[in-house]
Amino acid sequence: MRARDLGILVGEHPTGSHNAITDVAGVRVGHTTLQQAGPPAVNTGVTVVVPHSDIWTEPVFAGAHRLNGSGELTGLEWIRESGELTTAIGITNTHSVGTVRDALVDAQVQARGEGLYWSLPVVGETYDGLLNDINGHHVRAEHVHAALAEAADGPVAEGNVGGGTGMICHGFKGGIGTASRITDTATGRYTVGALVQANHGRRERLRINGVHVGEMIGPDQVPTPDLPRSYEPGSGSIIVILATDAPLLPHQCARLAQRATLAIGRLGGTGEQYSGDLMLAFATGNRGIPPYAWDEDVDTERPEVPLRMVAPQLMTRLFDLAIEATEEAIVNALVGARTLTGRDGRTAHALDHTLLRTALLMEGH
Repeated sequence: MRARDLGILVGEHPTGSHNAITDVAGVRVGHTTLQQAGPPAVNTGVTVVVPHSDIWTEPVFAGAHRLNGSGELTGLEWIRESGELTTAIGITNTHSVGTVRDALVDAQVQARGEGLYWSLPVVGETYDGLLNDINGHHVRAEHVHAALAEAADGPVAEGNVGGGTGMICHGFKGGIGTASRITDTATGRYTVGALVQANHGRRERLRINGVHVGEMIGPDQVPTPDLPRSYEPGSGSIIVILATDAPLLPHQCARLAQRATLAIGRLGGTGEQYSGDLMLAFATGNRGIPPYAWDEDVDTERPEVPLRMVAPQLMTRLFDLAIEATEEAIVNALVGARTLTGRDGRTAHALDHTLLRTALLMEGH
C-alpha cells in the first residue's frame, strides 16, 4: 500500500514509472531485513542504494546537506572536498554503521581488486533502539553483501524493511519510503528520485498536504509508542538519498540535497535537537570520471574529463522535483509501514489508512 493507493497526491509533477528512486536509470536498491521476537527483540537491517553498476570504479558527482547533525553519514568529508561519490550507499541503525562501512570496503575490493586506492563508503544511520536490541550488533557483513546481491531496479519495498525495520516516524511506525518525479526539457527528460529512512518527527506536528493529520489522529485513536522519560519526542533522525540523471555538478548536487529539508518541514519535521537529519544527492548525468588510485599509469593519457551542466535557470524545477519526491517518500514510508511490537514490549502503531483518508477528506483532499 502506497500513498497514491489511498488517493493521496503530493505536488503537481508526474512520477516515474515506479514512483521510486530506481526510476533514475541504473540506480538499484536492496534490503536485508532482520527480525526475531526474542528476547532480545531484533527489528533491524540494512538498505543499500547502488548509483550504477560500475560505482566501485567510476565515481559520480554528489553533494550533501545537514538540517541537524545528531546523526552520522560517513564519507561526507571526501564528498565535500572532491564532489564525488565513490561507493554504494548503506543505511542501517546507529550502532551498525561501522559494520556496514567495513562490508562496503570489502565489496569495493572484491569489485576492483587489490591496488593502491582507498575506500570511504557512505553509510547513514537512524536510531532503532526503541524497538530493536540495538546493542546486540545483529547486522553483520553477510547481511550487507546479501543486500548488495539482491539490489534491483523496479519497485522498491517500503515500510518495515531493511534499515527501516525498527524505525518510528511522527509517532507512527516509520521506515523506508521512496518516490520520484520527472520533467521534460528541450534536451530530454530528467528524473529525480528520493529514498528515505524516516525515524523522525512528533505526532502533533505531522501534516500531509497541509492537513493537520497528527492532531486529527491523536493518541486516543492510534496510540503513540511508550517512550522512556529520558527520550525527547521528535528524536530519532531521517536520512534522505536523492538521485538524478540530470548532469549536475557537485555544487548543484549540494543545492538539490538542501531542498529535501523543505519537504521534511512541509510534513512537520523541525530538525529537533536529537534528530540527525542528513541528506545526500548524487547525479549520474556525467559519466567517465576516472577512479581514484595512486598508480601513476591511471588515466595519464586522459588528463581532462568533458562535462555537462544543467543551466542555472532549470534548477528551480529540479528543486521542485526533489521536494515533491522527498515529501511523498516520507508519506509512503508511513503508509507502507506495519504495526510492530519490539524491545521491552513497546509498540509502534501504523498510521491507520481509514483514519488518514477520513482526515484528508474532511479537509477537502
